[in-house]
Amino acid sequence: MQNLVVIGAGMASGRMLEHLFDTAPGAFRVTLFNAEPRGNYNRIMLSPVLSGEKSFAEIVTHDDGWYAAHGVTCRFGEHVTGIDRARKVVTSAGGETPYDKLVIATGSAPFIIPVPGKDLPGVVSYRDLDDTNAMIAASAAPGTSAVVIGGGLLGLEAAAGLRLRGMDVTVIHLAGHLMERQLDPAAGYLLQKDLEKRGIRVLTRASTKAIIGEGRAEAVLLEDGATLPADLVVMAVGIRPETRLANDAHLEVARGIEVDASMATSDPDILAIGECVELNGQLFGLVAPLYDQARVAAATLTGATAAFVPKQLSTKLKVTGCDLFSAGDFADGPTREDIVFRDPARGVYKRLVLEDDALVGAVFYGDTADSNWFFGLIQSGEDVSAMRDTLIFGPAYQGGTAADPLSAVAALPPEAEICGCNGV
Repeated sequence: MQNLVVIGAGMASGRMLEHLFDTAPGAFRVTLFNAEPRGNYNRIMLSPVLSGEKSFAEIVTHDDGWYAAHGVTCRFGEHVTGIDRARKVVTSAGGETPYDKLVIATGSAPFIIPVPGKDLPGVVSYRDLDDTNAMIAASAAPGTSAVVIGGGLLGLEAAAGLRLRGMDVTVIHLAGHLMERQLDPAAGYLLQKDLEKRGIRVLTRASTKAIIGEGRAEAVLLEDGATLPADLVVMAVGIRPETRLANDAHLEVARGIEVDASMATSDPDILAIGECVELNGQLFGLVAPLYDQARVAAATLTGATAAFVPKQLSTKLKVTGCDLFSAGDFADGPTREDIVFRDPARGVYKRLVLEDDALVGAVFYGDTADSNWFFGLIQSGEDVSAMRDTLIFGPAYQGGTAADPLSAVAALPPEAEICGCNGV
């Protein structure tokens, strides 16, 4: 039986161990290190924990019983401080642990804006359960206020959760509209209006100059001189792959730990998976590719042949009542055609981007019922020219009989608009 050491008990390594125990039970003696004093939980469900819609127990994916049943030696709350590749041991506070195979799944670290006051008590990031508990504790006192720096996915989920807990919340965002990586300006505008209806203040094109306070955070000073009161400051401005151990071990590292399609690093006995890795210049922060990497890594460990191939991804926001979807590439271009549907009365906006008779991008807000079907078209790259006139209406208007675009238009409310344009 070989010794397998895994550094990091996140979602990627948890899924990898599941695959490994299913396909090769008894092949490895597993030691699992985790910097957090706990095992694997579903990090993407921290937002419902913050909002009070779920408890932490409900998002645990692997409890102590699961680890015990599979013979995993758990070293939770124990930081790995070094990897000796020549001797094939990892070093931690508990001493040295030998390995035959090593998997690095150290994830990522939140990027902290280097402004004065960033280290004050009351300034938190939003990455793990401890951050979530700190935000819940800050919201317990009545009449408190929070400033969330960053209007991306995590920042908006944090803002919505804190607002549900009764805090006065302001989101400040450097770009011109929210979630600019996933949404176009029109969808970003609708999202902002929905958040404002919930009592969340949104400031776009706003930049943080300093966090100020005596002994703890009390306000955020903006570059334009405005001051926002803040008992809590949440930084949600991006992540950076956690590569320190790999760097110190002289593995090949660029922005992330460089791996090949089998998830092997520059050392064939060391694999890496999750947010800490880089493949062909690409980083990965969503759960779907991480789970695929986990499957491939488990296969590689057992000597099977498997390859991780990045795929198109889609985005949805985990804020109750805000229905949005985006996928593919929706940037403007001279060879591209936009098909846009708007229904202001229902707060619905849909935009499809076509190029060379294929659907290459989609942005929906307010009605995402058919998003999986559109995502499938983006992934397949199939020719959609035959359904171009009714494509915006979704799968209900496609099929074996000739589609009638006029019947689809007739079914729309009077406030609805449809337009198509090229090369915008």
